[in-house]
Amino acid sequence: MISVNDIMSKYNISYQTVNHYTDFGLLPVAAKKGNVRFYNKNLIEKRLKKIRDLMQEGYSLRLIRKQLVGI
Repeated sequence: MISVNDIMSKYNISYQTVNHYTDFGLLPVAAKKGNVRFYNKNLIEKRLKKIRDLMQEGYSLRLIRKQLVGI
């Protein structure tokens, strides 16, 4: 499990970006303890790499979400 703070420091993305990706359905929350969200570490690593790769190719977040989760 990995927290939002760990994601921010390890992957060099902002809190707002993590929130946006979570709200948009790109990063699923695995567990919550109080106000702290925890994510599956392996899934987050794969998802963030895929998101960055697709964004560099010019895909919008809507299309990325469709590819990742089929929504």
